[in-house]
Amino acid sequence: MNNRAKTTLYVYLAFFLLQPTLGQGLPDATPEEVGLSSGRLNRVNTAINKHIEANNIAGAVTLVARKGKIAHFESFGMMDIEAEKLMRKDAIFRIASMSKPITTTAIMILYEEGHFLLSEPVSKYIPEFANPKVIVPSSTPDSLSFEPAKREIAIRHLLNHTSGITYGEGLHSKLYSQAKITSGLGPTDGTIGEMVKRLAKQPLISHPGEEFNYSLSIDVLGYLVEVISGMSFDEFLKTRVFVPLKMYDTHFVLPRHKLSRLARTYQRTDDGKLEKEDVNPAFLVSQTYFSGGAGLVSTAPDYMRFAQMILNGGKLDGVRILSRKTVELITSNSIGDLYAPFRPHSGDKFGYGFGIRTERGQFDELESLGIIGWDGAFYTRFWIDPKEQLIGIFMSQAKDNWNSNFINKHRVLVYQAIND
Repeated sequence: MNNRAKTTLYVYLAFFLLQPTLGQGLPDATPEEVGLSSGRLNRVNTAINKHIEANNIAGAVTLVARKGKIAHFESFGMMDIEAEKLMRKDAIFRIASMSKPITTTAIMILYEEGHFLLSEPVSKYIPEFANPKVIVPSSTPDSLSFEPAKREIAIRHLLNHTSGITYGEGLHSKLYSQAKITSGLGPTDGTIGEMVKRLAKQPLISHPGEEFNYSLSIDVLGYLVEVISGMSFDEFLKTRVFVPLKMYDTHFVLPRHKLSRLARTYQRTDDGKLEKEDVNPAFLVSQTYFSGGAGLVSTAPDYMRFAQMILNGGKLDGVRILSRKTVELITSNSIGDLYAPFRPHSGDKFGYGFGIRTERGQFDELESLGIIGWDGAFYTRFWIDPKEQLIGIFMSQAKDNWNSNFINKHRVLVYQAIND
């Protein structure tokens, strides 16, 4: 057995045999010890319980850390209504697009090792992306015309969603459907590499670098990790991110013995009831499709460790994942004056994997300038506030019932508890 095989074996043993019951989390503190008010934090509990009583969600887990310590960690409602299972603090959630900052971290690990420059064309590593075409603006869905792209897609364009790739909306709806291009949010056959090669043959919606279009770009980065590292994306994340950070409950392929901890996803029906999503979650235990943009499952304590690593400038508990300068880069505005259509919920600008709040104005709520974070399609959110040394995490599972009003109120209720 060569050294690399031995290393991989040891990592897998650590990942599956040395896991604690509830994850590592962070040190605990009373709210007052970190400058928060216990009484005011209780408003979070009241609001979430009302949200559950109104049949908006089945359950949730919320976690707040300040100054590197957990001051609030609560579970609410049910993780499986039909099975009468109460929500657990170690419940596992499909985090969807909260996978993206983790994928960004993975590619930046390789960047720090000198494998590429951000300005290099993606086609240097994935040849199928050479000579891209762009849909001519006057095109209609029934009659598309194309022109050569002004420039090739650079790796930085993937990181900040300015590649011209989309998620298959509008003019791309039929094209992506015919090519069997998917977001990876549900059961998906094949591998990420196979999908990315099909995606590379599709026309772009804009010239690279000229528009922000939220997209499958991060999935391309996941495959790029495989190409450069020579490892599956699943294996790379385990060895280079999850085990070093003690994120033992974060997976692409969920171990079968953990399936009972998976929070079920619910839809709100027209008559105000909650109906379980018809997707069988067992697909998670055997999938081969590692979607860097949407495919991970995780827990609130696990994701808190990832967020604290970012807040700490790339390290946690003496383990460095990224350099401080790299964290500064990925959490700074990378799209200039380009319009960011995801605002106001996740900032007004975008770094590499993170939305950023850079301006005061029409989107003001109770928060700090400079906060970063992102959401997940199944109703999850995290944010990091460097100024206040504050991290907030909200985990629930809702399909087609993404209540932005409430999840924004949740952040306000955390901020109003600051007491120093």
